[in-house]
Amino acid sequence: MDGGDLSHVPRGWRLVLIIGGLSIFGPLCIDMYLPSLPRISRDLHASASAVQLTITGCLIGIAIGQLLIGPISDRQGRRRPLLVGIGAFVISSLACSLVSSVYQLDGLRFLQGLGGAAGIVIARAIVRDLFEGPIAARFFSTLMLVTGLGPILAPQIGAEILQVTSWRGIFLTLAVIASVLFVTALVKVPETLPPERRRAGGLRSTLRSMSTVGSDRSFIGYALVGSLGFGAIFAYIAGSPFLLQDIYGLSPQVFGLAFAMNAGGLVLGAQVNGHFVRRLGSGPLLTFGLIVMAVGGLVFLGAVCTHWGGLVAVLPSLFAVLFGLGFLNPNAMALAMQNHPESAGTASALFGSAQFLLGAAVAPLVGVAGDHNAIPMGIVIAGLTMGAVAVRLMLPGTEPSAVAPPIVEPVVK
Repeated sequence: MDGGDLSHVPRGWRLVLIIGGLSIFGPLCIDMYLPSLPRISRDLHASASAVQLTITGCLIGIAIGQLLIGPISDRQGRRRPLLVGIGAFVISSLACSLVSSVYQLDGLRFLQGLGGAAGIVIARAIVRDLFEGPIAARFFSTLMLVTGLGPILAPQIGAEILQVTSWRGIFLTLAVIASVLFVTALVKVPETLPPERRRAGGLRSTLRSMSTVGSDRSFIGYALVGSLGFGAIFAYIAGSPFLLQDIYGLSPQVFGLAFAMNAGGLVLGAQVNGHFVRRLGSGPLLTFGLIVMAVGGLVFLGAVCTHWGGLVAVLPSLFAVLFGLGFLNPNAMALAMQNHPESAGTASALFGSAQFLLGAAVAPLVGVAGDHNAIPMGIVIAGLTMGAVAVRLMLPGTEPSAVAPPIVEPVVK
């Protein structure tokens, strides 16, 4: 299956499920243990901000992993780096279940993110190997039906695991899930980058490819928009367990339900986007999603600053932020990568690493005022979404919509 024969590529929803399974590492390793953050804080005698650094460690690992694995996959193909990365994720997840201090957990979460990056970056590169332009954006939107299940189900699964065991059992569960994905990738994922399309050369060639992609003003603009918007989501991820459990008194199980409801906004937004992207184009839908995110962020900031409305104001405003992300992510990703078909792995790595590095930077900020103050979280979410809108206004008002046909047929007819 290493010869690049695209006749072996799964079609339709089988392709969506397989690529979605690979892409789900991020939501799984970030979201599943969220309900346990307060318990980890107590068990390891660490502050909220220190425990939130375990999220930062994972995000930095995912960012660096993408920078390493993306270019490697452009040179060596997609399958081998993918399998090595998933294997590393399994081992580090097992090790996370055995830690005795928050510092050990920080380091192992970095390694966990490093391995998980393979599924994230290579899944996007495979999509770019097979699709282009609005069809790629439409596929990314369809993909969110699967990847959206991660943030919907992962916290609830984590909460249920806490009913029968400790937070250590969550990391054991992650190892089991990753083992299943390893076997699936080994058996079902073909090589989508044939040898004749691979980038030759070593480190110098990789750096040259990164320089070419990174000097593209269009790529930089859309990557920055995507990173600012995604950073707001990481602020939400890092702050929501303490916001909803410590401030508003929700149990881990009810927190999981609230988190799932908001994640449903992401899936809904992505599907609305997928329905309209061919008709309206990625540019207008990207702008719409950013405006929705910014409005939701400002309402959330107002609610936590004035204590107005309680959960009645907080939850719908966060739902709006995630609904807007359903438009932001697929369109920003497709527009950023459209000029670099020959360096899809590198472009995917730079785009994804920018998102996760910014997320790593903002995750600890939401806890700087303690467990019972959500104002820093509101400032970060509102500030980043408004910043994304400002950058979008500096980008072209229209984007090219005429692209080459897909290599395989569209998933959604």
